[in-house]
Amino acid sequence: MNPRVLYPVTVVGSWPRPAWLVEAMKRRSPALADLQDQATLLAIKYQEDAGVDIISDGEQRRDNFYSFIADRLDGVRLMTLAELLDYVEDKAAFENLLNALDVPAFAIKNPVVVGKVRRRKPLVMDDYRFLREHTRKSIKVTLPGPYLLSRSTWVKGLSESTYPDGDHLGSDIVAVLREELQELVGAGVETIQFDEPVLSELLLAGRSATRTFMCAALAASSSPEGELERAVGLMNRVVEGIHGSILAVHVCRGNWSRNEDVLLSGPYDGLIPYLNRMKLDQFVLEYATARAGTPKALASLREDAQIGYGVVNPRTSEIEPPDEIVARVRELTEFISPERIFLNPDCGFGTFAERPVADARTAYAKLRTLVAAAEKLR
Repeated sequence: MNPRVLYPVTVVGSWPRPAWLVEAMKRRSPALADLQDQATLLAIKYQEDAGVDIISDGEQRRDNFYSFIADRLDGVRLMTLAELLDYVEDKAAFENLLNALDVPAFAIKNPVVVGKVRRRKPLVMDDYRFLREHTRKSIKVTLPGPYLLSRSTWVKGLSESTYPDGDHLGSDIVAVLREELQELVGAGVETIQFDEPVLSELLLAGRSATRTFMCAALAASSSPEGELERAVGLMNRVVEGIHGSILAVHVCRGNWSRNEDVLLSGPYDGLIPYLNRMKLDQFVLEYATARAGTPKALASLREDAQIGYGVVNPRTSEIEPPDEIVARVRELTEFISPERIFLNPDCGFGTFAERPVADARTAYAKLRTLVAAAEKLR
């Protein structure tokens, strides 16, 4: 990517998996690796044809954005939320929560720590190498963040024989992510993004008992402030002293349903002080949805921080007009200089393999309108 280009267009990570790939994943087809290669090549072509400046591999080798670690780490087992119901103290309340949030317990899988966590093989390095061989575009690689992994994978009754709590698990998670990060930076990856969707949950749900499915299993305390401090500390331990790539974090507000009423609402204002203390270069946030409020909160971000500005909604069929996107970005430039602004969808287009929020045709059209808006802004 030409570094002089303003408003570079990128993606958050996931792309809708083709139906034939989802079926092969279910059956654990012997040809799965080849099919994943084919699906990745399709995801690359869609992004390149749309004119995206910084592309991902579409996460075609993953069941979802963080469950894939079960195949690449020792000590981790993949379980559906239906299976995890056996370990939830208040089963009726948890089932009611899933129903209210429009989440099918059979379709969502969660990695669970059941032993000592170690890297069996690289988390994403092999995926990056394949992508690098098949594009000349700048590349973004995505990793689940340390707070998400240390909290969502620790389950009472399954994890505590190895790790008394999530804090003890956190040290090994940091070691795994740090090793991976060092290798990715050394390989020349341009952008490395950590996904930490739970942070907005902590901010906006606070001490409420109503949490999303992801937070319902967290071993979190009743203090949102304490948990956010924990998230800052874990992230900084992972990235400490590592330079050479754009290091980013993505914080969304729910990407499992098209029903906006069940997703988190509220501005990012309360999260900004914590983001400012993370030793990262870029913050990728959702602003295509009215649930996020206005971008005025971003005026208080560190002056050296880049913004990954969400300006198209992956959960809707409507294709946003370029002029509408341009107007949103110009609103942001009242607070943030153009040199710091990257343009992206709010979140991934295919977060869960069996339950994508968009189809490939819609995702492609949204990237095309995003590129058209960037050209107008330039």
